[in-house]
Amino acid sequence: MANEDIGELVFSSQQISQGVSAVAKQLNQKYLGESLVVISVVPGGMLFTADLVRQLDLDLAIDYISCPHTPGSRNNDSNIEYQQNINIENQHVIVIDDAIESGGTMQRLIAHLSKHYAPKSLAVACLLVKPSRVTITAEQHYAFEMDNDDLLVGYGLPWNNLYRNLPYISKLNTLDKQGLAISGDNQHGRN
Repeated sequence: MANEDIGELVFSSQQISQGVSAVAKQLNQKYLGESLVVISVVPGGMLFTADLVRQLDLDLAIDYISCPHTPGSRNNDSNIEYQQNINIENQHVIVIDDAIESGGTMQRLIAHLSKHYAPKSLAVACLLVKPSRVTITAEQHYAFEMDNDDLLVGYGLPWNNLYRNLPYISKLNTLDKQGLAISGDNQHGRN
């Protein structure tokens, strides 16, 4: 797939696979002998969730939650959509997403689940985290900590609702209408 929006490669498919295995190892060790409820943040966390749960040697149930937002925005006030197909009261719950960028949405999801559903424990699992994220009051399991806040696409991360299906992660190489590079502070189009 050739596209001018896709820039420099950040993580290859092989590196992503290694990252998924690293997070799976963390979770398998942490929750040895326990059962879990995995809640995938959709749509972004679908790919990572699918790859991760196949490597978990634990009894688990899978559910999903959604909170449409613009990644990178710390002021996401959109509705949290959680149908609760599985009772999570007094259960170990792992919320899985592709990445924690600003962390604002994940912070809201954790607070919502904790306040309304009384899980035994709440933790977060994702492939990567960015440096300017807010504090999230849940244990975090991740493979890669970025040293910058570059906009990324692929493996669940979109631009204009495209590129989630890329098997790798690249920097976004998009120009705005004035020909200026889109920066972390100017993230229109991210859905």
